[in-house]
Amino acid sequence: MNGTDEGNSGQVSDDGESGRAPTAAADPSAGRDWRRTAVTAVQWAVALGAFWYVARQVDWEATLAELVTLSPLVVGGVLAITALEFGSRFSMWYALLNGRERTTLGTTARVDLVIKFVNHVVPSKASGHSVAPLVLRYYTDADWTEAVSIAGLNTGLYAALYGLTALVGLAVFATRLASGWLLVILLSTGIYLAAGALVLLAGRRMDVAGRLASRLEGLLGGVPRVGDRLAGVAGALPTFTADSAGVFRALSTRPSVVVPYALGWAGTLMVFPALRVWLVLTALGGEFSPAVLLPVVLVMAYSVTVLPLTPGGVGVAEASATAVFVSLGVAPELAPVVILVDRSFGVYLPALLGWLPAANVDMADVLARRGDEG
Repeated sequence: MNGTDEGNSGQVSDDGESGRAPTAAADPSAGRDWRRTAVTAVQWAVALGAFWYVARQVDWEATLAELVTLSPLVVGGVLAITALEFGSRFSMWYALLNGRERTTLGTTARVDLVIKFVNHVVPSKASGHSVAPLVLRYYTDADWTEAVSIAGLNTGLYAALYGLTALVGLAVFATRLASGWLLVILLSTGIYLAAGALVLLAGRRMDVAGRLASRLEGLLGGVPRVGDRLAGVAGALPTFTADSAGVFRALSTRPSVVVPYALGWAGTLMVFPALRVWLVLTALGGEFSPAVLLPVVLVMAYSVTVLPLTPGGVGVAEASATAVFVSLGVAPELAPVVILVDRSFGVYLPALLGWLPAANVDMADVLARRGDEG
């Protein structure tokens, strides 16, 4: 997996003169470390700026006063919906892993939470998904061929479902969105669709997918200012060997694997978040019409998380979703509140919980075992 290697970062350059101490300028890793630190700092600055954009639209004193007056029934409903969402989230990896070998729900829960945590300490979801084989290898007895195949199938199905759903949202609501946000959502939706198609195709036709991936990486690299970061998203897509592609094809053609995964995805990304948003919004006196389209709207509004703008889309996701909701008629003083509540329970809570198992994952041991098998 290209998401687990840092290329030649471990190599030391030799200037050909013995006895001379290496200088910082001769160490290519020093420049990379500096650039990586600078990029991370910029990303967190963008995240904080986006949060400020959202927060300044809220009358916090009045909002907090309303939130504390929510009835116990509403609070209980939010907690119940969130619990069901966690079960739905875990069922996605459960479907994939049990397509290979019997795996407990507890194991799939730890796999999901660790990957969720990783997604919030790296630039984008694509990078987070690229470490999934390491996590799978740590928690299961799958060999690297199987781990890459299962992780790749997760990435392909997730991206394809996300892109198609966001595309439906754009088809319905594009004319009501501001041109700036429309462009960003179009770009992110296109990346999801391209990534999903490439990964699913790679599992069947590696030669064709390889050529398309190279073209996509070159195309994204030409985008002004953010081209290198976008190309990095394409570069983080899974790569397959002939053996792993065979396992991928076997799993991806089994309805007993794909259908439960798709249902779990719909519950995690559409149904339960929409129920939570609707419950909080109506309890605060707001409304969204037609409510039946809330699941599609949320997927569309959060699609910007695939762009490597901030770690895990922090801040940017809230800003884009708030802008979308206001454009679609939700009161400006309520839109950021319900989005922050939804993101807190649906994204930040599982990421925070994922820190607990992630702290116990010995990645050095996983990488060592990978080297032994390679």
